[in-house]
Amino acid sequence: MAEGESREEDYRRRRERNGEFREANCDDNDYRMLIVGHMLPLIATRSGDGNDGGDQQQQGWKFSWDEESLLLQLKAGLPKEMEVIYIGCLKVEVESGEQDEVAATLFEKFNCVPAFLPLDVRTRFYHGFCKQTLWPLFHYMLPLSPDHGGGRFNRSFWQAYVSVNKIFADKVMEVISPDDDYVWIHDYHLMVLPTFLRKRFNKVRLGFFLHTPFPSSEIYRTLPVRDDILRALLNADLIGFHTFDYARHFLSCCSRMLGLAYESKRGYIGLEYYGRTVGIKILPVGIHMGQLKASLQLPDTKWHIGELQAEFEGKTVLLGMDDMDIFKGIGLKLLALEQLLSQHPTWRGRVVLVQIANPARGRGKDVEDLQNEAYGIAQRINDRFGSETYKPVVLVERHVPFHERIAYYTIAECVVVTAVRDGMNLIPYEYTACREGGSQWDAGVGPIPEPLKKSMLIVSEFIGCSPSLSGAIRVNPWNIEAVAEAMNLALTLPDSEQHMRHEKHFRFLSTHDVAYWARSFMGDLQRTCKGHARQRCYGIGFGLGFRIVALDPDFRRLRTDLIVSAYKKSSSRAILLDYDGTMIPQTGIINPMPSPEVLSVLNTLCNDPKNFVVIVSGRSRHILDDCFSSCERLGLAAEHGYFYRWHRDSEWARCRWQKEDWDASVVNFEWKQVVEPVMEQYTESTDGSYIEWKESALVWHHRDADPDFGSWQAKELLDHLESVLTNQPVTVKSGAHIVEVKPQGISKGLVVEELLAMMALKSAPPDFVLCVGDDRSDEDMFQTISTSMARSHIAEVFACTVGQKPSKAKYYLDDSMEVIRLLQGLASASDPAAVHGLASSSSNPTLETSLHI
Repeated sequence: MAEGESREEDYRRRRERNGEFREANCDDNDYRMLIVGHMLPLIATRSGDGNDGGDQQQQGWKFSWDEESLLLQLKAGLPKEMEVIYIGCLKVEVESGEQDEVAATLFEKFNCVPAFLPLDVRTRFYHGFCKQTLWPLFHYMLPLSPDHGGGRFNRSFWQAYVSVNKIFADKVMEVISPDDDYVWIHDYHLMVLPTFLRKRFNKVRLGFFLHTPFPSSEIYRTLPVRDDILRALLNADLIGFHTFDYARHFLSCCSRMLGLAYESKRGYIGLEYYGRTVGIKILPVGIHMGQLKASLQLPDTKWHIGELQAEFEGKTVLLGMDDMDIFKGIGLKLLALEQLLSQHPTWRGRVVLVQIANPARGRGKDVEDLQNEAYGIAQRINDRFGSETYKPVVLVERHVPFHERIAYYTIAECVVVTAVRDGMNLIPYEYTACREGGSQWDAGVGPIPEPLKKSMLIVSEFIGCSPSLSGAIRVNPWNIEAVAEAMNLALTLPDSEQHMRHEKHFRFLSTHDVAYWARSFMGDLQRTCKGHARQRCYGIGFGLGFRIVALDPDFRRLRTDLIVSAYKKSSSRAILLDYDGTMIPQTGIINPMPSPEVLSVLNTLCNDPKNFVVIVSGRSRHILDDCFSSCERLGLAAEHGYFYRWHRDSEWARCRWQKEDWDASVVNFEWKQVVEPVMEQYTESTDGSYIEWKESALVWHHRDADPDFGSWQAKELLDHLESVLTNQPVTVKSGAHIVEVKPQGISKGLVVEELLAMMALKSAPPDFVLCVGDDRSDEDMFQTISTSMARSHIAEVFACTVGQKPSKAKYYLDDSMEVIRLLQGLASASDPAAVHGLASSSSNPTLETSLHI
């Protein structure tokens, strides 16, 4: 950025610089994919003198595609006409004086936008927060001491992590066309990036895929910035995981820490988050089959195959291929081989474990200890069981090029993966594909026909690819004896059995390759973002607590001035109000009382002769009697409309839900004898739950129970009750932390019908209706009002939900405090003389309904 230039001017300058290229390569109707990852899929090297020629050279730098990069490979699953732009860091350090020209070259020739990080920030970001905090925690290692699990939480590391994510957001800003582009963010390095992008572009189409495990809530909750990261991820439209376990842990964290519940509809999992549906995608990544097949035919690959076959002639090769990382279980694998050679002497001199240990990506004492352990165990095994012509363990500690890796796959009889925790691990997939496509090769003679394709896999239960490899021998890597026996089994299985397992695996990975994975994720991202254009969005919150509220175009905040204007013009008004969550906040108190402020505003509204005000609640009539005993003219509807009365001095009546279908068993509530013992059974086994007895219903509450266990028990109870009440005239429903059994047909909508009918009977049909509620039961009122509005042509109808969420109501208010302020505005708009006159007179007996049964 030039000196004195603002960030906005810098963005504009860069976008103008890139505009000519974009216009030349994009039609107006095309959309693009911006793939954002920690590292660009490029290989950068310094040329000898900077004048070696070639178009891909910049002041001594030579760049080429990294064919092994997943970010590059996933293009195979995207539409061919889709332009792809990559955003990330280079694997090398570029001097500040070269950065602008390198960036221009990379964008022009590779469609890559490099992010250059200051050395100190990069160190604290990657080797600090990523590798010392997130990586151990996501692999279930807690920082129990300063020297364990990467060390204690370091605020400076976290600040660097946030800063780097902001830098990436700036890079995305340089090239994004927010109305046309999709953004796909990859992995744990950039988990707060969705917040920075969503803050700048409310409707950006944004996907995120996590390539590591996601830990259980008991592990994740120890992270001091746990809420910040969860809320940042929820600013994406689609969040992807390799396995159901990882997704389940994420959903559990959202439930326990943010109070969010997920729903599964037609095979799709979604989280409702401030009016947006955040999709959850579960799909393991695959490999690039075409690249493997092409590499198998390379002369270098064939030469290496011949060399390795000659080196290990007469030996059975077990292959391990891992990063030098504490979670890869290299030491456990070597101990298992030692156990195999001890327990099964026949394999001495015949079996060799080739362990390729790629250089460590992290730093620290843990890595040094791991290296020393691996060297020590390997040396001990070779000393004990080896000879001048036989080494049971061949430890290769260097980066092995892709073609050489393929050669090792081809000559190995079995691959052993003993990681104690790993995100996906594609080594078994690559090995299986190479065993299918490879053939024996003699350097002097040429290819030797192989009659039967076969491969064997020993995989840890704790890696992401394990569930999809049903023919593999799954092991607990901590059980050394079991892993040793698995090695023996893999080496002794008949060829026909090995072939059958190989065929099963190859069929799966050939149909679930990286192209399938990318295509499936892209399809779900498009489906999730389909409604963006018609949503009204606005941002709330600060910093990493920022989130977007998405509303239907017709769903808007209920403004006091709007409703007061209609209120003043009307002559007959019906006002229906829910109690819990509407007139008072939701609490854990069993019988909360209304505040003096609430009682005062209700009395003022009730004393206006133009108003009929009714509290419609799920609570019992006795509780409502106690709560509103000071409100003489207030109507009450209890137990979701089963009982009602229009003012304090009238008798309670039952709503006419039965009509001709009167059934004595409903009135006698014989079904309660079946329901009560079932609910008591679940209450005894669910700490924090209780039963609420109503005259018309029984309700099981689990608000104070463990969130996961309570929800699980609620689903079990719902199924149990539905099965035992099949022939009973009742309804079993689940709600916010409850399971309720009540007579069929009972709903708050009945109260609306009764009130409107009563007002019409008295020659005063309403020309103004206000209905406010906060939960699912209130949706029945909104639906009835909508139907009555079409039928009766009511002039002004205001159906309002509390909280910004999908609803049949057209309006919303944020909380109960806003509801009270709205009612106070209406009360102040009533005719003071009429209110005073009615308040000083006795209650009017003609208001008592003639519709009582």
